[in-house]
Amino acid sequence: MFTNKKQTFEMNVEKPTGTTIIGAGTTLKGDITSNEDLRIDGSIIGNVNSNAKIVIGTNGSVEGDIFGNNADVIGKVSGNIRIKELLQLRGDCVVNGNIFAGKLQVEPSATFNGQCHMGANVVDIKNSELAQAIR
Repeated sequence: MFTNKKQTFEMNVEKPTGTTIIGAGTTLKGDITSNEDLRIDGSIIGNVNSNAKIVIGTNGSVEGDIFGNNADVIGKVSGNIRIKELLQLRGDCVVNGNIFAGKLQVEPSATFNGQCHMGANVVDIKNSELAQAIR
């Protein structure tokens, strides 16, 4: 009736865990590095680096440089943005800084003050140089 069976549980820590969320009302001071998607609805004072997608929500703000593969900016950024693939400036976002992106999409209500550089070659060169500078 009763048997002595051992159960084995296997966990793989290297699997993606999902999106990291910096909630509204939260302020972080310092650089952030992530291998997963990152959503910022609070405030970051420092650089943001992700190997995935970065979303700056409506109430989100970043005072620092942003590095990533894709990004949607709906909030505020004061700093340079370097995105390998697609950067979207959406809604009433405000960006004060230079942009380096593979592709750029800007909605009519977005505000952008700075220089814009597009193309995969520009982004790859700048990202590799800046990644070394951060380390």
